[in-house]
Amino acid sequence: MTIAYLMLLRQEFLENDLFTDFVLYLYFISLLILFTFGAHGFVMVYHYLRQQRRDVLFQPPLTDTPVVTVQLPVYNEFYVVGRLIEAVCALDYPKEKLEIQVLDDSTDETVDVVHRTVEEFKTLGYDIKHVRRTNRSGYKAGALKEGLAHARGEFLAIFDADFVPNPDFLEKTIPHFADANVGLVQTRWEHLNGEYSLLTRTQALALDGHFVMEQNIRNRAGFFINFNGTGGIWRKDAILDAGNWHSDTLTEDLDLSYRAQLKGWRFVYLNDVTSPAELPAEVNALKSQQFRWTKGAIETARKILPEVWKADMPVRVKIHSTFHLTNNIVFPFIILAGVLNVPLIFIKNQGGHEAYFALMSVFVLAFIGSFLFYMYSQKEVYTDWRRRILLFPLFMAGSMGFAVNNSRAVFEALFKKKSEFVRTPKYNITDKDGSWSEKKYVKKKMDWVVYVEVLLAVYCFFGVVSSLYYQEFAAVPFQMLYFLGFSFVSWLSIKHAYGSRKLKHG
Repeated sequence: MTIAYLMLLRQEFLENDLFTDFVLYLYFISLLILFTFGAHGFVMVYHYLRQQRRDVLFQPPLTDTPVVTVQLPVYNEFYVVGRLIEAVCALDYPKEKLEIQVLDDSTDETVDVVHRTVEEFKTLGYDIKHVRRTNRSGYKAGALKEGLAHARGEFLAIFDADFVPNPDFLEKTIPHFADANVGLVQTRWEHLNGEYSLLTRTQALALDGHFVMEQNIRNRAGFFINFNGTGGIWRKDAILDAGNWHSDTLTEDLDLSYRAQLKGWRFVYLNDVTSPAELPAEVNALKSQQFRWTKGAIETARKILPEVWKADMPVRVKIHSTFHLTNNIVFPFIILAGVLNVPLIFIKNQGGHEAYFALMSVFVLAFIGSFLFYMYSQKEVYTDWRRRILLFPLFMAGSMGFAVNNSRAVFEALFKKKSEFVRTPKYNITDKDGSWSEKKYVKKKMDWVVYVEVLLAVYCFFGVVSSLYYQEFAAVPFQMLYFLGFSFVSWLSIKHAYGSRKLKHG
């Protein structure tokens, strides 16, 4: 029955030249866009190898202790907010020079936890404040702006609820502000639960690529980088000079970063200074995070890119900024390429397109660029990098599996559809014994995106079968990545949603 259906499809394609041409042109455009962004990995590797010959960024000693305000924006963080406050109060810095603002927009028991913890540290002599607002206007950006209006610090360190800053954070970051042009110092994220599961290990690989390669190399090569929303410290004057926090995008950190650098403020990225954080251990929470980051980046690109290209700065900086702000545009084309892969199998077997398919094979080079990019990110910071880079195929499959979720974010941003800031729940998971399934905040309702992912998994499996049937063995690995990606993401989404629901009602 399957073979007969394949033969019927093949016959229909053979009789429709218009359809064949449409598929070939559309597939070429999709691969060209994916190749353009994927090949950017070669550019980053080139700069990485070139920068390796330079001296490590000088770490000046702490000779001055200006007043620092530590801002902790939280919203319903029952499991981790106490851990966060305790870690901030353990910073190696004079109490009289340290102000702590817990910017608490919570609507649940988190408020009581914050109140008790703040009062406890007040009795120990800390200048710590529990800041409450009457509404969540502006979400995180609104909370930070509210805190900024009352902050007494010349510098503002920001930590999200999933972070546990090291005691020497201020000792290693404040000295870099001796340069009056430095507006921000950003540290590398470290992973508290990176070995918890395949999901967290893959996330760690992806984030290491961003921090070790993108942030590190862009900064040292003179390109724009971004504040990552947490694990960094701002000069207050830089925030105010750039126009303060804006809430018109979901990535207020990226938006402010570009506005500040366009104003001439210099950023410093410290690859050797880390800020430990908890990775999402549940896939639907990760989807929410990825949706917010993807949509916010495209929103920021629409807002900021015109200003970037009007600015008086080198063209190479403008080009890198464009790649930086628009790289999420690839997700719809990832889906498109995956969908077109199946009819392409039949088209190839009708003959007459040898030159076209020979040209398409060149696009495989983009995968090599991506592999080198992530390999060097692991090699830079881990002694067991060989073990870690083995996850690269799973990471690639996961990128394909998340394409539906992230494509939705891209289109919402392009069509200016506004949505609320959905925070990523954290569960205080730092080792393999931790569990999230029986805790609050777990999303128990499946999104329609999951059904699309299931359909695409079935469709891509049909592509694998078709490739094997026509002995197109070179296409099988590519088809398998799509199949495994959509299968893994949809299966985890269903498992995590229904598993937690069963526990809730069991």
